[in-house]
Amino acid sequence: MGRSLILRLAGGVLMSLLPAAITLIVLCAAGAVSPLWVVLAIALGLGAGGLFVHSQAGMWTRRGERLDAMAEALGRRQPPSHLVPDEPDVITRAERRLLEAADAVAAEIEALEEQRSEFDAILRSMTEAVVVTGARGEVVLLNGAARRMFELAPEASYRGRDFVELCRDPRLQEFVGRVTGSQATEVMTAELLIQYPAPRHLEVNAAPVRHTGATPAARVFVFHDISRLKSYETARSDFIANLSHELRTPLSALYGYAETLMKGVEDPDTERRFLGIIERQSRRLARLIDDLISLSDLERGLTPLKLEPLAPNRVLEEAVELMREPANRGGVALEANCASALPAVPGDRDRIHQVMLNLLDNAIKYTPRGGTVTVAARAARSNGAVNGKEGVELIVADTGEGIPAADIPRLTERFYRVDRARSRELGGTGLGLAIVKHIVQLHHGTLKIESRLREGTTVTVWLPQAQPPAN
Repeated sequence: MGRSLILRLAGGVLMSLLPAAITLIVLCAAGAVSPLWVVLAIALGLGAGGLFVHSQAGMWTRRGERLDAMAEALGRRQPPSHLVPDEPDVITRAERRLLEAADAVAAEIEALEEQRSEFDAILRSMTEAVVVTGARGEVVLLNGAARRMFELAPEASYRGRDFVELCRDPRLQEFVGRVTGSQATEVMTAELLIQYPAPRHLEVNAAPVRHTGATPAARVFVFHDISRLKSYETARSDFIANLSHELRTPLSALYGYAETLMKGVEDPDTERRFLGIIERQSRRLARLIDDLISLSDLERGLTPLKLEPLAPNRVLEEAVELMREPANRGGVALEANCASALPAVPGDRDRIHQVMLNLLDNAIKYTPRGGTVTVAARAARSNGAVNGKEGVELIVADTGEGIPAADIPRLTERFYRVDRARSRELGGTGLGLAIVKHIVQLHHGTLKIESRLREGTTVTVWLPQAQPPAN
């Protein structure tokens, strides 16, 4: 750049000296001026021009370097240097104004960078999936939650791609197409049940973003996964329906038989039978209410545990002793088989006792006459793994009819029964295993139910072993 500038300045000086040199040569030829003076004048002109060219070239080179430094600083998104000489010419003043404009641009870029960093941090921290699309529906950006929701590659770039490449579910595609083709200014909302890449209930909000004009320049889609909320609503509806049904049955019996007795019954045997039915239904209603209160307290954490070291053998012996009479009445043999020298487990005596009574009560009820219920205790690691935690398994096994495999995962649900008619006939509330599950979880244990039709059922409760005190 410096050499070409010098050549241009030198050419300009020579062109400015050329008329004077021609005039002197003509005068010299006419004899009016001595050749020596002509040569001397031309030499002086060339020297002065050279000095002027050199000074101007240096000045413009320095200005060019300052402009290059300014461009490099802006390219690095940094404020440029203000090393400008205090010269009164127009170029210097323009240079200073350019520096002031460059400072404003650098400050604007810095502010935009800060806003972008804040925006990226907000997007990353959001649990909701966010996808921004352009005016034609192409993807502009998406956050990590959207990648996880639609099971996308974590590092792949989807910028510029069509939304269908994020999720191919037809219901979602229909909503996105409707939003993209709309000129509406308000937020559009929909609840969708998608099946791809996994079944989910989504609440989708689509907000238009406008820069200029009436046509949306972009759209922001926010996806809320409400699958858990929907499952809670379903569970609540099922619970209310089941509870209403469970309460209606004993109340209807109480009302009917009490009304009959109020009208008068002449036969004493019939009267006693009716009173017996009322008593049984009242007891059943009381058990149902007690179980509901117990389960509610367990689920809300309102049942503090009074932990103490428990001997597994002693726990089983006490439970077997209490259930011996019901087993004899049902013609069921009750056996205990406990390993010796089992380690103590930390537990709430009353709650663990409740677990064993519930399990034994179920086993005896659903074991036909002549069958056997066996309780056992043995040392075992969690999940049977070699590196699992040390603990103790409490096992209740029966020789009943067994449970279908499809029903086993739902046995701990509230009011779930495999055989509803038989369960009510035997006086069950449908809450026993739900209570057992919550008590076991409070003790950081596990509950496992295994069963085969016509072979019986085995329920295993694993409880962690008490840790020795640190030295």
